[in-house]
Amino acid sequence: MALVTGSELVAEQLRREGVDTLFYIMGGPIIDLAGACQAEGIRTIDVRHEQAAAMAAHAYARATGRPGVCLAASGPAATNLLTGVANAYVDAAPVIALGGASAANQFGMDAFQEFDQVGCFRPVTRWAERVLHTGRLPEFVNTAFRHALGAKPGPAYLDLPGDVLYGKVEHDRIPFPRPYEPPRAAGNPAEIERAVELLRSAKRPLIVSGSGIAWSGAEREFAALVAATGIPFYTTPQSRGVIPEDHDLSFLGARTQAFQQADTVLLLGTRTSFIIGHGLSPRFAADARFIMVNSDATEFGHNRPVDVGVLGDARLILGQFLDQLQGFPSFKTSPWVEQLRQTDAARKDRAEAEMATAQAPIHPLRLCKEVRDFVDRDAVLIEDGHEILNMARQSIPSYAPRARLNAGPNGCMGVSLPFGVGAQAANPGRQVVVLCGDGSFGMNIQELDTAVRHNLPFVAVISHNGGWTGAIRDRKVPGRDLLMTRYDEVARAFGCHGEYVEDPDQIRPALERAFASGKPAVVNVVTDPYAKARTQAFGSYSSRLD
Repeated sequence: MALVTGSELVAEQLRREGVDTLFYIMGGPIIDLAGACQAEGIRTIDVRHEQAAAMAAHAYARATGRPGVCLAASGPAATNLLTGVANAYVDAAPVIALGGASAANQFGMDAFQEFDQVGCFRPVTRWAERVLHTGRLPEFVNTAFRHALGAKPGPAYLDLPGDVLYGKVEHDRIPFPRPYEPPRAAGNPAEIERAVELLRSAKRPLIVSGSGIAWSGAEREFAALVAATGIPFYTTPQSRGVIPEDHDLSFLGARTQAFQQADTVLLLGTRTSFIIGHGLSPRFAADARFIMVNSDATEFGHNRPVDVGVLGDARLILGQFLDQLQGFPSFKTSPWVEQLRQTDAARKDRAEAEMATAQAPIHPLRLCKEVRDFVDRDAVLIEDGHEILNMARQSIPSYAPRARLNAGPNGCMGVSLPFGVGAQAANPGRQVVVLCGDGSFGMNIQELDTAVRHNLPFVAVISHNGGWTGAIRDRKVPGRDLLMTRYDEVARAFGCHGEYVEDPDQIRPALERAFASGKPAVVNVVTDPYAKARTQAFGSYSSRLD
């Protein structure tokens, strides 16, 4: 009988689970594991910092709808994954993190890099465990996938001691679990009926969708629900594009009005987190009725009571909604929708005038306009930073699902280049644009090297205002100022295409050259350090702070 190593068992189970890409850095004791993954036909992308491996896996998961996988050596290499894993945890994104560890037979002996890595990961994962027997490796890999793809998706961590990976067993005696497929549960018909009746009796209904729509693949059903009911919709940042935002019931410029005046709110696959003001007044009316569809029952009543909670898979539940809509009175021509349409139209006119500015230094909104008008309709847009993230969020629409990526609720700056690596790996041949500030760009600048070595030709566009948070330069704030570094020249040193722009009329030609180069590229745009995005302060959404 053929003997195989633990590394080969892990690689085979990853391939059985459908893994086709792995982000990692080599090192002990996982060197052989990376090679075993290559032998199984898995693409391996070695990055320059383990944090980037976890972040790239996060972006890969968001872009594909499947778990992203990252791998690190033991000790500090494993803990370098933590920031990226924690970010995926807060963002409810399925990431499988694999970390090498000291030999299990030396635990308690002060072995090289011996410490409790599992304990480090437990607070920021859905599940974290250590394998102590080579023959159980496939079982534990499968278990990691089951937890990552649970009712609330999230990362899982598996600790891989060196002696377990190097151990050998007879292949024919090892049980390989069936690849995990998350079960789909339909909603309680009585709750579906109650929810539809609440929507029928509403005068100002609203739909707010979250990433649960994307994870369940419910884009068609969501679009059909909007078409059948005529109810205006909004999305959280992580589900933008599930319906194209030029839809005639999408009123991006009337979001505040819609939230505050809605009398009935249908939440589809989203939490009542700070992203939507916790569902509380004054962001929403205190007496608004809430319907929540979620795969995680613990979300019902979190921060705000719900009038109806429907537990289950969004795609199946939306199908049940559609079956109940015969004779539903469409709101498409209602006074409610017309009010939102008028507000949105007026806001668009003002926004277009603001974005057309020819000032120098370039206003970040002008940069957003040039990016918006240039990119393909299905381009993947990654946002990172502070002022530029907020301005891009408000001014650049999305038209395709899984095409809008940012750090999520954790607000983790520095994701831009690792996300570019992960998104381009998931979307070969597709436009991937990283729009970021100079501070966030510099956090993982070394990943330009990864992009060049692995031929991942995303284009990074920097809003370069020379400082952290940029706007309103206050010399009394320590650590705010940064140098006006020629990042385009740095990019060329890495082997990328580089562009430097100070004239707003030269942004588009620079973008055209960057994409035409066929290389990873950096477009370094000097922007106004005093420009400030108009945003709602996080805390003011909560009546608990009154």
